This record gives sequence, structure tokens and C-alpha cells, in this order.
Amino acid sequence: MKGWRLARVILIWVALALAIGVPIAAAAASEQLAWRGPLYILAGFAGIVALGLMLVQPLLIGGYLPGFPAYRGRRAHHWIGGTLVAAIVIHVAGLWITSPPDMIDALTFSSPTPFSPFGVTAMWAIFAVALLAALRRRLGLRPRTWRFIHMPLAIVIVAGSVIHCLLIEGTMETISKAALCALVLAATVKAMIDLQVWRKRRTLRGESTAPQ
Repeated sequence: MKGWRLARVILIWVALALAIGVPIAAAAASEQLAWRGPLYILAGFAGIVALGLMLVQPLLIGGYLPGFPAYRGRRAHHWIGGTLVAAIVIHVAGLWITSPPDMIDALTFSSPTPFSPFGVTAMWAIFAVALLAALRRRLGLRPRTWRFIHMPLAIVIVAGSVIHCLLIEGTMETISKAALCALVLAATVKAMIDLQVWRKRRTLRGESTAPQ
């Protein structure tokens, strides 16, 4: 039994490493990098890392990762969230420095590229969550109120980021990119279902969740 548990732990962590590492390695091998500058490449890979962190977040908060029970999972979720914000800042700042007109168009929702509005929307949602998390105690947000605010924003973040990524034809390899996006969506949905998010939201609206 102990051997099986150890094998299961190893399998979970190896699967997570592959889910995030393979798309990064495939992007690193892309021929398109030959025509990109170092800052642009850094910005692009910061975006890929951010997508990988979005897979880790629901796994942590859902308690699916070995070695991270409820309390540790929440703490790690908090710190990974900060790292995610940093990755997004690097992603946006790098693109801004390399191509200011394109970023202005994207931030003002006037860019002709179809992926831009999804990425920008997800970015503002990430910043909103980070700001609210930092001010949570000062604002006196109770756990249920925090979940009521955080979960819709999380949906916007995940959906916007996944669509943004899938619409971009860049250095990421198509199959590994699609697989990572699918895993991010699946992990998010599972965590929300397991944590009974929707039941908690109905409770906040005053609806009874007692068995009928």
C-alpha cells in the first residue's frame, strides 16, 4: 500500500511537470525564435509560464497535489498567485517595450488581432483579484464574500487566458498548447465543483441548500 501511495505521488508530480514543461520545451525549440529579440522572447515565455501557473492554482486550492493539504494549499495558492501576477507584468511590459503601438491598441481594445481582447480582459481580472487579495483584511471580506467575488473573476481569468492562448499562432506547439489549455479548464471546473462553489453562491443569495 505504501509503495502504491509513493508511486501515485510521483506520478502526479511527474504528470504536472510534463503538462507544464512540454509546452515550454516545445516553444523553446520553435524556429520562430530565430526572428525574435531577447526581450520579446522573455515576454512570450512569461506568458507561457503564467498559463502553467493557472494549472497549478486550482490543483492547490482543490487539495489535489500531494504534500499540500488544505492549509498549505491555500498558502501556496496565495504565493503562486503573486508569481502569476509577476509573470503577467513581465509579459505585458516586455511586449510594451518591443512594440508600444500594438500594446496601446490591445489595452484600448482597438487591436485588429482577435486574441488581444481576451488576454487584456484576463489580465485586468488577474490584477483585480490580486488587489482584492491584498486588501482583503482591510476591507473585512468574509470567506463567503471573498469566494463570491473571487470565483467569477477566476472564471474570466481562465476562460480569457485559454482563448487568448489558443488564438495566438506563435512559438507554442499546437498539440501541447491545446493539451495544457484543456488541463487548465478541467482542473478549474473540477475544483469549483468539488468545493461546491455554486452551492455557496446560492446560499449567499438566501436560497436553501438543505436536502429536499
